Amino acid sequence: MERLTIIDFVQKYARMYSDKTFLREKVGGEWVETSYSTTNREGIILGAGFMALGLKKGEKVSLISEGRNMWIFSELGILYAGGVNVPLSFKLESDHDLTFRINHSDSRFLIASESQIDKVRRVIDQCPQVEKVIVLDDIPLQDNEMFVGDLRRMGEEFIQSNPGAIERRMSEVGPDDYANISYTSGTTADPKGILLTHRNYTANVEQCHSVIGVQEGAVMLIILPLDHCFAHVAGFYFMMSSGGSIATVPGGKSAVTMLKNIPVAIKETRPHVMLSVPAISRNFRKNIESGIRKKGPRVEKLYNFALDNAIKYNREYYNMGRPFICLWWRGILKSIFDRLIFKSIRENFGGRMQFFVGGGALLDIELQRYFFAIGMPIFQGYGLSEATPVICSNACGKGKARFGSSGRTVVPMDIKICDEDGKQISDGETGEIVIRGENVMAGYWKNPEATEKTIVDGWLHTGDRGYICKENPRFLYVTGRFKSLLISSDGEKYSPEGFEDSLADGSKYIDSSVLYNNQSPYTVVVVVPNKQALYDAVRKMNLVPEAESGRKAMLDLLQKEIDAYRPGASKAGMFPEKWLPAAIVVADEPFTEQNGMLNTTAKMVRRKVEAHYAERIAYAMTPEGKLLYNPENMRSL
Repeated sequence: MERLTIIDFVQKYARMYSDKTFLREKVGGEWVETSYSTTNREGIILGAGFMALGLKKGEKVSLISEGRNMWIFSELGILYAGGVNVPLSFKLESDHDLTFRINHSDSRFLIASESQIDKVRRVIDQCPQVEKVIVLDDIPLQDNEMFVGDLRRMGEEFIQSNPGAIERRMSEVGPDDYANISYTSGTTADPKGILLTHRNYTANVEQCHSVIGVQEGAVMLIILPLDHCFAHVAGFYFMMSSGGSIATVPGGKSAVTMLKNIPVAIKETRPHVMLSVPAISRNFRKNIESGIRKKGPRVEKLYNFALDNAIKYNREYYNMGRPFICLWWRGILKSIFDRLIFKSIRENFGGRMQFFVGGGALLDIELQRYFFAIGMPIFQGYGLSEATPVICSNACGKGKARFGSSGRTVVPMDIKICDEDGKQISDGETGEIVIRGENVMAGYWKNPEATEKTIVDGWLHTGDRGYICKENPRFLYVTGRFKSLLISSDGEKYSPEGFEDSLADGSKYIDSSVLYNNQSPYTVVVVVPNKQALYDAVRKMNLVPEAESGRKAMLDLLQKEIDAYRPGASKAGMFPEKWLPAAIVVADEPFTEQNGMLNTTAKMVRRKVEAHYAERIAYAMTPEGKLLYNPENMRSL
């Protein structure tokens, strides 16, 4: 198989789809379309501009911006000039996070948007290797800054005065040259820089086509940061190789502004597919159900009946409608309710949504069942940046999805499950997921020790636990991280993510949760309550939420959600009874990026949550703290 560079890849599809729309961006209140050929041309011009600035092959350029066309043009420009892009999350706030990545990567230049420039200006004096800051917006500049329009002008002049120079530089880039240094999400003081080559990216795009597909002309709305390789591969490059187009959510002065822009962008672009993460998908669900509740108890009751009927008919997707003799009538009801209820919900998502692709490694089976029931399936996938990142995914079509799994593994790629001694174990047994293929990173930048521990004889040790489906070995089930294992007092270990996700996905009263057991006499759960839903519920009981009776009623509702997993209840048997929580800690604040309890990809940082609630967890291990109505829980509500 031909080993394409990203440059070869983009040139190939720019020729193939030339004048078709590739990018959609909202400018001045209107959505503007950019063709494949123009995207390629802008990359060439900026690449020539970087050459005029003196960027040499292999040198690094940091890029921090919200998702937009200029982000994509800038990355292509860096790569076309033979450079290495160092994409930085626009959610980074601390000076240390920025300076570490800029300096550790040896970045010679830095690109920033208007919304990010203040952060850069705050730390630039601590980054002595950075020669020039390129600003993506036409704003007043400070010393050592230049407008990207001037860089573009330099590129056009360079092309005129140095005919063939940019093309020669592009031809010098090989498939094993570095394309990105992608830093881990920063849950530790010194994140690792993941080295991803041109071939890592193009190989993973080819692999993606073995598990999922979209029609030519399909529109994808990317609501994830472009700095993450999931948005690169599953968004930018995959859609390019499919003849589709991508739209980016309009940015703003903060991440909150961008979140507010998502619903409008969905309605206006009417996407066929979106990239999502569990946290965003849960938000969609809670907003849908909040809207249903506002329509009154009769509509809510009909909605819940329709939802329950569809979930029971759909089952786990691969066994939908079986056994037919028992479920045929549910299929008829499903079609009727789909037209009566769920169609109007889908209209709020533009009316063309075919599916979401959900990143993350966990078993959000409740979330998958829910979105399929309303006619917009969210297909769970799994990957990690060190694998560029896609390892497997569920998809539309017979035999292509099993709810609860993370989907079919990509081809070509080798995969095995290993025990704690590194020995391969049988299908159906749980151990560490280990893979080998062209999507495996080149290593960690300036960290040979970590590289040697992670890549052994060409095999990437993911650090994630899972098992291969015995009935269909193409499917992988991911059960959690090795590092997040709970350890009971008798030494038994358990991965908590499945329960945590199920609790958040299946409850309108709980937004998120964390299980804790570190050789403790019993398990404790920290829950972030959805206070509005709880307040609404107790008011319907003719109770005052702020009163003692109201708070006790709210705690009873939280307890009921957890008791649903106990023997004889509706969710009995989903998780081992031994690990179900015996005490509840009601969180006094949600998990957010601002308080460090979520990372920049909206994943919970377990150690930060445990540290923040250490005293409350210790209290929950006492006789008084184990009581549901303890003073701390009452206060938190």
